[in-house]
Amino acid sequence: MNIGILGTKLGMTQIFDASGLRTPVTIIKAGPCTVTQVKSLKNDGYNAIQIGYLETQPKLLTKAELGHLAKTTSLPFKHLKEYKTDTCQPELLKSVISVDLFKVGDTVSISGKTIGKGFAGTVKKHKFTRGPMTHGSKNHREPGSIGMGTTPGRVYPGKRMACQMGSGKTTIKNLSVILVDKEDNLLVIKGSIPGKVGNLVTINKVKNIKNNAIT
Repeated sequence: MNIGILGTKLGMTQIFDASGLRTPVTIIKAGPCTVTQVKSLKNDGYNAIQIGYLETQPKLLTKAELGHLAKTTSLPFKHLKEYKTDTCQPELLKSVISVDLFKVGDTVSISGKTIGKGFAGTVKKHKFTRGPMTHGSKNHREPGSIGMGTTPGRVYPGKRMACQMGSGKTTIKNLSVILVDKEDNLLVIKGSIPGKVGNLVTINKVKNIKNNAIT
């Protein structure tokens, strides 16, 4: 059972070790998350648990969301996420998941929504080479030809063109946990993670495979 936790990106900073080596880190406010639902193979077709993060005002949720949470008398949460499990464990309902799930040295994968950069051209989006910048040239940052002539006379699907850049889900794998602050529910992660400050992220522990055995 690999249950993760939801958190909020607080920003980046740097830390120094005893030898003066600088390490860039990201600080995440992780949890606490509450188990709002336990699904079973008999009732739902698969085993899973659902966790809620960031308590909010009931008026900010839909009637469907409030009705779903009312079945287990859960608080109104802004974010819900589901994790599949091997077995059904009803005793986990209303339990709290916090940073106690992690320890220094753990390897995690973090998913989040990247920073949106708006509508970008081919030079910025796909690293296309620009045209000549000399006098008389009319092709500086234009994409150039996008299709064929008479045959086949169309643009092939998947042609790289100007489009939306960023604002998509991505995952950065194999990040190390540098520090765990249980009092303030903070995780300090080595390196950068997706998104801007205040972004919602999902933190999952990575299973270490050694000698064909999962530990």
